[in-house]
Amino acid sequence: MPSLKDVKTKIGGVKKTAQITRAMNMVAAAKLRGAQSKMEAFRPYAEQFHAAMANLSAGTGGATFPLMEVREVKTVELVVVTSDRGLCGSFNANILKMAKRAVAQLQSEGKKVSVVCVGKKARNFFRKTGLMRQSYVDIMGTFQMFNARAIAQDAAANFLAGEADEVRIIYGRFHSIGVQRPEAVSLLPVKPLEGAEAATAPKSQAVYIYEPSQEEIMEVLLPMFLNVMVYHAMLEVSASEHAARMTAMDNATRACKDIIQNLTLIYNKTRQAGITAELMDIVGGAEALKG
Repeated sequence: MPSLKDVKTKIGGVKKTAQITRAMNMVAAAKLRGAQSKMEAFRPYAEQFHAAMANLSAGTGGATFPLMEVREVKTVELVVVTSDRGLCGSFNANILKMAKRAVAQLQSEGKKVSVVCVGKKARNFFRKTGLMRQSYVDIMGTFQMFNARAIAQDAAANFLAGEADEVRIIYGRFHSIGVQRPEAVSLLPVKPLEGAEAATAPKSQAVYIYEPSQEEIMEVLLPMFLNVMVYHAMLEVSASEHAARMTAMDNATRACKDIIQNLTLIYNKTRQAGITAELMDIVGGAEALKG
């Protein structure tokens, strides 16, 4: 049985850990409010932008636009968006698992794969695989639209150079504080919505007359569309990261309380065993004196 000093030291250490996890939970909750408000404010814009692009591209063939060129897929690039920091449960691990499965599937089909890593967790995971083409780290805490633009322009330049025939983005989508799921979306080539996709896409009630022509507008909006998609993914990951960290720290705080209760029980048992042993010695000594 451990000594009283050892158990007391462990109880003190776990209490300090609980203070840290409780503080991290409060910090994550405060950051989540800001990240969630940004994400929820940007979602309607992204959806309407997507609807406008579907409207524009429905009547134009992709052959006239380099970013809409569909070719035989031999090389696929994955843009994997994770957080820079850990301590957020399985959030980053789930994104990386999806990316790993996608890489394995594409390689089994005989396709070459390259990876653009956004966030330290993605960079650390793919750094030794030989698949990483580019990485963007230390930006997820304070990213702006220009960061998303740089990533989108890099992916577009690689696509236009013929180094990648298809580009996908993998990120964690925020559903609620308790649910964040990884998601994969096709980034390039930009495809017009047709059939069932067009039926389920968000639609505007207005009928637009375009000036200048649809083709001229598409040349300007296609790069902007990529910026919006990348920025939207980064906003989703930011909100999901803080929500996952808040949940993880709350679970850690509760686990610390359970450990403290168990250690306190052990401490009391150890102290009681010591008292009983001392009483036995006293009683034994008294009996010996009587004899």
